[in-house]
Amino acid sequence: MKIAIGNDHAGVDYKNAIINALQAEGIEVLNCGTNTNDSVDYPDFGHAVAKALEKGEAELGIVICGSGNGIAMTVNKHPQARCAVCWTKELAALARAHNNANVISIPARFTAIEQAVEIVRTFLATDFEGGRHERRVQKI
Repeated sequence: MKIAIGNDHAGVDYKNAIINALQAEGIEVLNCGTNTNDSVDYPDFGHAVAKALEKGEAELGIVICGSGNGIAMTVNKHPQARCAVCWTKELAALARAHNNANVISIPARFTAIEQAVEIVRTFLATDFEGGRHERRVQKI
């Protein structure tokens, strides 16, 4: 599995912790985010993750910004992306199981780094349930 990850300046430490955790589990990660705490524009990194999915360079994506909202809105401008803002493991599981989300957005200012790693693990470990949810996802 290959994951694309993108972040703005609020998410650098989160991204690094998530990359380390995923690589320790043998998951390949494509770093589409900034590596500096200097102020940057989150849309640049949200678009990069969505484009990586569109090109088949990654199967799923993770994006991180201060609130999680702006970067999620950016990703969702791409027709093949279904990005969900998740600040708990339960939301991450539902985003995958019910909405077939292929990108998760983490609000760095509202989660702890350890919590963010667990949110990502849950997201990746959860499968889409299909069934009645498939009909709904097709209407998005």
